[in-house]
Amino acid sequence: MDSGKGPAVHESDATATAVSGGQRFGPVVALLLLAPIVSEVLFGSTRISVLFVLIPEIATWGCGALMIREAVRRWQRGWVSLLLLGVALAVAEECVIQQTSLAPLVGLATHTYGRLWDVNWVYFLWALGYESVWVVVLPVQLAELIFPARRDEPWVGQRGLILAGVVFVLGSLVAWYSWTQVARTKVLHMPEYQPPLWHILLAMMAIVLLAAAAFSPWTAPRPGRPFSRRPAPRPWLVGLIAVAFGFPWSILVLLGFGVVATIPSGIPMIVGVAWVCAVLVLIMRWTRRQSWNDRHRIALVSGGLLACMGGGFVIFAVGGALPIDWVGKTILNLFTVLAMVRLGGQLRSRQDVVLGQR
Repeated sequence: MDSGKGPAVHESDATATAVSGGQRFGPVVALLLLAPIVSEVLFGSTRISVLFVLIPEIATWGCGALMIREAVRRWQRGWVSLLLLGVALAVAEECVIQQTSLAPLVGLATHTYGRLWDVNWVYFLWALGYESVWVVVLPVQLAELIFPARRDEPWVGQRGLILAGVVFVLGSLVAWYSWTQVARTKVLHMPEYQPPLWHILLAMMAIVLLAAAAFSPWTAPRPGRPFSRRPAPRPWLVGLIAVAFGFPWSILVLLGFGVVATIPSGIPMIVGVAWVCAVLVLIMRWTRRQSWNDRHRIALVSGGLLACMGGGFVIFAVGGALPIDWVGKTILNLFTVLAMVRLGGQLRSRQDVVLGQR
């Protein structure tokens, strides 16, 4: 067991050579695909009619999620560090790479809404929550549930991390150019926008501070801390609560685009921050209970997936979508539900076997 003062590299590399090819590369491939598919395709941001943009999304979201997961596992950190690094990735996407939270949304949006000091605050709040959870936290949890034998160890060596970093940078450059220089100006016919330099510098500073917080002593797991003896909620209740909290967040983006401009922008900001605090308190309480297990985790992930898939249909209804996009999203969402049901059954059987061996 590593002391937590440095990454457990040598032990993980030795383990990586001992596992089979499927167990070695399967988790990596799964996470590279799950990060953009969960956050973009299942949600509907990336539609069937433009599915080719999934390739740079794998490079940015997939490699970003993989590097974050590797850093957290190598330094033996928990879900709080995973979330903080996910927020850092969201800041990079929104303020440095595609700069969506900085550039005016007029032309994409119905009204200029919640924009102050050259920042689209309501949209930015939504993006920080959505991208950190649905790009990083949920895909990582899901990949680890699919490959439980390798849950607590790194999945790639140093060369794999370097390769992921290079691909991430290249993918980010492609994403920046294709959105800011092509899509905004030539497709959406919006004026070219260059964010103020101090916005970029502040964003980079925030990324550094978030990374430092993720590996600070205050966010380190405390193995000696006793678990609560109170039982965790039943898995079905965890999933239901996840849907209840996740669905409104998935459609908060509509407010960011000014769909209901009569609501003062300060209201969704205040409610959104309170919403996040309530979710964090619940997760902290649940995960500190001794009975918390994989059935609860799969319920939490499933609830999050249902929330984003349902929210995507609302956005389609409000913003419009091609028939092929409606059909494609419906088929993919139904397939996802069936796949999650099957995975839940496998986890239940696996837990029953473990209990029977005691």
